[in-house]
Amino acid sequence: MSRKPHIPVFFHKDQLEHKPLFEWSFGEKIDHPETTRRVESIVAALSTDPERYRFVTPKQIPLGDLKRVHNPDLVELYKNAMKLPPDKTFYPSIFPQRTKTKPNPKIIQHAGYYCFDSGTPLTATTWSAAAWSAACAVEAAKLIEKGASRLTYSLCRPPGHHASERLFGGYCYFNNAALAAKRLRKSGRVAILDIDFHHGNGTQDFFYDDRKVLFISIHGDPREYYPFFTGFSAEKGFGDGYGYNMNIPLATGTEWGEYRKVLEETAIPRLLKFKPSVLIVSAGFDTYLSDPVGTFSLTTEDYRAMGGLIGALDLPTMVVQEGGYEETSLGSNVKAFLDGFTPRPRGGRTHEN
Repeated sequence: MSRKPHIPVFFHKDQLEHKPLFEWSFGEKIDHPETTRRVESIVAALSTDPERYRFVTPKQIPLGDLKRVHNPDLVELYKNAMKLPPDKTFYPSIFPQRTKTKPNPKIIQHAGYYCFDSGTPLTATTWSAAAWSAACAVEAAKLIEKGASRLTYSLCRPPGHHASERLFGGYCYFNNAALAAKRLRKSGRVAILDIDFHHGNGTQDFFYDDRKVLFISIHGDPREYYPFFTGFSAEKGFGDGYGYNMNIPLATGTEWGEYRKVLEETAIPRLLKFKPSVLIVSAGFDTYLSDPVGTFSLTTEDYRAMGGLIGALDLPTMVVQEGGYEETSLGSNVKAFLDGFTPRPRGGRTHEN
């Protein structure tokens, strides 16, 4: 009996260097939930099964690749932040009307022009961590592109799905899923399924008028939860992309029975109709029942079942890490989700990497 194929796990140690201490939330100074303990929990959980999970250090992402997807000014701002003292954390706090001013990314005080919240700071290590996070997704996309793996996991930290072409926020600096999708759409249709508790506003923005990328987001009701201004079911796309954007807001306290029904009766049928060449899963685990940020009620075993449902689609799949802030259980939840996938041998052979 052949053993299960390895799942490559892309991660670089410098992603741990980004260490925001706090954020401003509705005027309150609170401990920042996007900590290095999140990654440490995931690494520890996946390391218990070295036969299944193989850690891979990505190659550095070319600067040009970032600038082709994100506005060069945004890249310049992050690189400029490297000049900050090691103990300095800069929080954007002035958010000008963008139609009435001209920013300079070399002036750190202008960061608010490029940001949409006060919880996503800049430090001297932001550039390095965010660039390596992006590299994880791009390297995984290359592996999928070559047909060398049917399932990959990018341990992206900082996360990415709130970042748009010109703006950062929601703890996100580069949109890792969008970087991968932009590459993969050159050779076929790409579907992005965002299961984070919060709407993937940045990813939606990238592909809102693109019929080659289907974006489906299942998330908390934006009338109550971040990012508040996007994620409504009426947002269906624009121009050629109309009908290729699907938002599914769910109520506070949603449990697996309702979530599964939405997957089986709404999201997955739309995916199958689209017939993608590749699936990208923006995998946030802040839907966990005791997550401090989300308010759904999913359990570890629910994630295993969810992975099974998505894996049964038998598509080349990239899983890209997004949120999930209950640190003690995050690793177990990620592992359960990935364990739920059952990649089938192609032509009688497993895919070894």
